[in-house]
Amino acid sequence: MRIIFMGTPEFAVPSLDILFKSGYKISAVITAPDKPAGRGKKISESPVKKFALQTGLNLLQPQNLKDPDFIQKLKNFNADLQIVVAFRMLPEIVWKMPRFGTFNLHASLLPQYRGAAPMNWAIINGETESGLTTFFLDKLIDTGEIIFNEKILISPDETLGELHDEMMIKGAELVLKTTKAIQEGNVKPTKQNMLLSSEIEIKPAPKIHKTDCKINWNNDCLKIYNLVRGLCPYPAAFSEFVSIDNKKIIFKIFKVSVEEKNHKFLSGTILSDNKSFLKIAVNDGFVNIIELQLAGKKKMNVFDFLRGFTVPENWKVD
Repeated sequence: MRIIFMGTPEFAVPSLDILFKSGYKISAVITAPDKPAGRGKKISESPVKKFALQTGLNLLQPQNLKDPDFIQKLKNFNADLQIVVAFRMLPEIVWKMPRFGTFNLHASLLPQYRGAAPMNWAIINGETESGLTTFFLDKLIDTGEIIFNEKILISPDETLGELHDEMMIKGAELVLKTTKAIQEGNVKPTKQNMLLSSEIEIKPAPKIHKTDCKINWNNDCLKIYNLVRGLCPYPAAFSEFVSIDNKKIIFKIFKVSVEEKNHKFLSGTILSDNKSFLKIAVNDGFVNIIELQLAGKKKMNVFDFLRGFTVPENWKVD
């Protein structure tokens, strides 16, 4: 069975690796074009591209997925199946091309958390379980017929980075299982509308924007705690120190703990001994900051931070 694999980030590499090591014929790998990255704006190659080059696989990096030259190259491979893991939305002419169709690996239990950031939003919303789904592509985003899914528990202190790494490995195993089933003709897809009802709230997973990352200190402890871990390590939750003359210093927050208790402080009030603790008052308790990073500085724990930065008593956060 001739396979074309489409993916870009690190999340996609184990899926490509497991197919390659299992002896499947990977006719071509499609990944994003190289782009400038980092402070020096050096040209960066995607993790999937690096794997393809290391293993000698055919590689295509189209700017435009509807480009006639690219479409013709795809046709020439005469693939039986296309597999998508963390890639762009495909035009119909592409996903309809193989005789077995095109399936995608999605990091949620569809139809829940359709969209670009399912892992982030599952943690931000305080879910205790999520999962992985393989499904056939159709015209709309993340709505195609489900092939397989697998539940994954989310622990109360699990971060986005930890869930990402777990799903990356288990997702590769699900991709292999799905590929084998398609090859053997053992697939009985389920339409997603069969899983919908008026009693079930379908939660979306849109792309994370900067405005989603700013902490609202008027929220309760648990909501802030979940936001921090749902954005850690990237893009990271952030806030601002605000001085008495309204000057602001942006800082990212990577780890917190919470104390739920009654108090009389205004939300956003900073409490610190400037030695060992830095905590913020919220409406139902306090958020203790454990790891943070000032703009332009390295990430550090609160002890190291307070050795070099004194927080005046009249400051607050916003």
